[in-house]
Amino acid sequence: MRNAYLSLSVLCLCFLLLPNLNAGSKANAVVLPEKIELTSVEYTSNLLYDSLRLNELGLSREAMIYAYSGQQKLVRRGIIENANILTVCDFTQPSNSKRMYIIDVRNFRLLLNTYVAHGMNSGQKYAERFSNRPESLQSSLGFYLTKNTYFGKHGLSLRLIGLEKGFNDKAERRAVVVHGAEYIGDDFGTAFMGRSYGCPAVPQQVASRVINTIKNGTCLFIYHPSKSYLHGSRILNG
Repeated sequence: MRNAYLSLSVLCLCFLLLPNLNAGSKANAVVLPEKIELTSVEYTSNLLYDSLRLNELGLSREAMIYAYSGQQKLVRRGIIENANILTVCDFTQPSNSKRMYIIDVRNFRLLLNTYVAHGMNSGQKYAERFSNRPESLQSSLGFYLTKNTYFGKHGLSLRLIGLEKGFNDKAERRAVVVHGAEYIGDDFGTAFMGRSYGCPAVPQQVASRVINTIKNGTCLFIYHPSKSYLHGSRILNG
C-alpha cells in the first residue's frame, strides 16, 4: 500500500513538472493548433494587413480596420451576399497612387491594387470634400453593396447601392457606379489623375477585371478620416 502511494505521488509530481520541463527545452517555441477560430475582428483585420504587407502598398491600417469591421457587421445582418471579397478605396492617398485594394479576406490574398478616381468637386490631387447631394460632383464616403453589371456610355459598368443614410444612400439616384475611364491610369502623367462626376472610376485597362471580381453582392468601402463620417456612420458605430 505504501509503495502504491509512493508511485502515485511520483506520477503526480511528474505531471506537475512536465510543463516546466517542456518550457525549458523549448523556451521560445509557440505551438498552435492547425486551425484557429478567429473571433476578433480587429485581430483578423490586423492579420490581413500585416500578412499582405498592405502598408508597403500605401493602405492605412485604420482604413483596413474600419473596412473589415463594417463588412463583418453587414455580413451578420445578411446584407452582404459574398463575404469573401472586400474592396477598400483609401482616399487618404493622392489620386496618383494605387489606392483601390481588392482583397480576398477568406483566403488572405490581395487580388488587385489599382488607381481609383474621386469626384472633380472633391479636390484635385487629394479628395477633401464629400457629398451625398445630387449634382454635387463629389465622392460619397462609406459602405456600398455591389450589384449587377450593365453596358453604358463608359462601357461595362457596375451598379452600387449606398448603405449609409446621409452619406451615400443617394448613389443610385446620382448614378454613382464603378466604370472604366481613360483619364486615370499609369499613362496619365500629371501631378494628379483625372476626376469623375463622383464615381469610383478605375483605369480602362483593368475595368473589366475589377468589375467582374467585385460584382454581385460584395462590399466596397470608400474611406477618409472625416470626423463627420467617422462619428456619424451608423455602420461603424452600430
